[in-house]
Amino acid sequence: MSSGVAVNPECLTRYQELKLKKKIKYIIFTLNKTFTEIIVEKSSDDADYDKFITDLPETECRWAIYDFDFEKKDAGKRNKLVFYSWSPDDAKIKQKMVFASSRDALKRSLDGIAAEIQGTDYSEISHESVLDKVNRGA
Repeated sequence: MSSGVAVNPECLTRYQELKLKKKIKYIIFTLNKTFTEIIVEKSSDDADYDKFITDLPETECRWAIYDFDFEKKDAGKRNKLVFYSWSPDDAKIKQKMVFASSRDALKRSLDGIAAEIQGTDYSEISHESVLDKVNRGA
């Protein structure tokens, strides 16, 4: 089910900078105040995964893309574009519903995503959890 929200063109521009130009490491997306458009909340070139995690609010939903680097045994360095659906348990019900129904609009507009992580608490998006998921698909 789609909520009918639009994806702001800046979302695609920033995504291309991450994907093709490798100028940024992650992007965090949110909805505007009227819940009618998906917008870029933040992008960063900081490669510290813990910094990325702290940029996801404890009580509000977000989506994110992270350019995840890792080592695969006997295969060397790899990287995967990971899409995050962040919906913490303490988020408001209306926000959770709108974010859940708007996710596909954003995800469909971003080609080349290798893995998707859905998180309701920080343990589900820990580096180890994501590493395990991307390793299985690498």
